[in-house]
Amino acid sequence: MDFDWDNDQVTWADILEAVGELPIPPYLNRETQESDKTTYQTVYSKIKGSVAAPTAGLHFTERVLADLDAHGIDREEVTLHVGAGTFKPVKSEEIAGHEMHTEYISIPRSTIDKLIAHDGRCIAVGTTSVRTLESLYYIGVTLDRSPDASEEELHVQQWAPYEYDAHTRPAGSPDNGRPEALTTLQALHCIRDYMDRHELSALHTSTQIIIAPGYTYHIVQMMVTNFHQPQSTLLLLVSAFVHGDWRTIYDYALAHDFRILSYGDSSLLIP
Repeated sequence: MDFDWDNDQVTWADILEAVGELPIPPYLNRETQESDKTTYQTVYSKIKGSVAAPTAGLHFTERVLADLDAHGIDREEVTLHVGAGTFKPVKSEEIAGHEMHTEYISIPRSTIDKLIAHDGRCIAVGTTSVRTLESLYYIGVTLDRSPDASEEELHVQQWAPYEYDAHTRPAGSPDNGRPEALTTLQALHCIRDYMDRHELSALHTSTQIIIAPGYTYHIVQMMVTNFHQPQSTLLLLVSAFVHGDWRTIYDYALAHDFRILSYGDSSLLIP
């Protein structure tokens, strides 16, 4: 379907804002309410562009964030414009037949600095943040090979992690004829050096990364996330994080009447 209008001062986003309706999850079985404009959004949301709210972040109120700050816990905000592919069910018999959509990401220089200061380790809030942070490692890999790669060349292809891991050996392991994999800190330093050379306050690029069993996590050590639906790429991501033991977690949640999906309960996953 095509749309057109005759006012050059009005953008498509302006039209959607004026006449559109907030698309709350269909399983709520109700009409959108005025309160959803506040409750179905994180308190730290700033940039428009995502097709859905990052729902793990809904659990973080201004009071919770202030408490984290009071305890001296560093926190950073990253941006990934969630695409429809994130919610597209995996219908193929094998994951290789599922295609992820391109999603645009933005990471402040301060995030790279803090990750380096904390040995490249962090706790991610939501699978959106997980995909953004884990994409950083493979952006660093690209920059290690091509220090002045363009924004388009920094795009993380869907299967890039698995192709890279298949051709390298873990850092510090015995030489088996394959090159040693880049460490997390080396990858982050490649990004920081690139941003310094180009005087960038934020890194802007895109990712199609799919995280599924067999994936090796490089940056995210713990994860705050809601409970996801079957046959979703998000459940594959969780399965990869807990080394396939997701059924134990979900059986417990179901047995104790935990709520799943967007307005559901949260979990802290520690592999």
